[in-house]
Amino acid sequence: MPGPWSLAAPTALDYFTSLVADDATLSLTEAAVSIAQDDFPQLDTEAVLAEIDALAERLQRRLAADAAAAQRLRLLNRFFFEELGFCGNVNDYYDPNNSYVHAVLSSRRGIPITLAVLYIELASQIGLTARGVSFPGHFLVKLRMPQGEVVIDPFTGHSLSRDELDGRLAPYKRSHGLQGDFDAPLGLFLQAAPARDVVARMLRNLKEIHRSSGDAVRLLAVLQRLVILLPRAWEERRDRGLAYAELGFNEAASRDLRDYLEHAADSHDRAAIAERLVHLGRGGYLH
Repeated sequence: MPGPWSLAAPTALDYFTSLVADDATLSLTEAAVSIAQDDFPQLDTEAVLAEIDALAERLQRRLAADAAAAQRLRLLNRFFFEELGFCGNVNDYYDPNNSYVHAVLSSRRGIPITLAVLYIELASQIGLTARGVSFPGHFLVKLRMPQGEVVIDPFTGHSLSRDELDGRLAPYKRSHGLQGDFDAPLGLFLQAAPARDVVARMLRNLKEIHRSSGDAVRLLAVLQRLVILLPRAWEERRDRGLAYAELGFNEAASRDLRDYLEHAADSHDRAAIAERLVHLGRGGYLH
């Protein structure tokens, strides 16, 4: 039995909170790995990171100390996409495991963003400057090379030309009215994504998967992380409140919905959320 001065072991959420507390120290790879601890509570994140480091070491041993950046990139692409066989999971794209770095590391199949996290980590460990790009609809990787930027699709391993990127972007521009006088340059969509934004996009992918499947328990777990990661993203606080209510945690739901109403003064759903809050106060459930 624990003594009076014993401390409780940190939870997975405590660990995640410490990882994302400060942008300057936020490790994308470690935070991305930790996301899976909701579904895999016994996951040893240090062991996963060590496995990634071992791959990077294998790759590094094949490089001369003075290898040019172009040579490093060619070897990385051959190692990652051909030798290790990482590629997109086209047969089961919406499997939650595609969002878990350790599962992708094992299966060699994933979605663009988890493949990108692994690719970026290996690239960084062999001296390349690689960053994630939150391109509309499809996460990409860009590398800063002496001859200019190279953009890689981590789902296929292909290097994308400017024309190919423009072609991929065209449907998004049309649907958002970004044409003619309102056209936006390609470079605007190729900006490097901060680590916090990458983790948020990973969590939002899982959020949509669990919401679509009606899995309120797993949805709530993801929303807990989103609220920690983005404390001022009030729509995530609202959605966590709705998930709490779905599971019958009315007091916690009421707190979140009140916070949302207090901070999202111009929200389009303000009246509906206020009505639901009243319903919760009467002991009702949200369905």
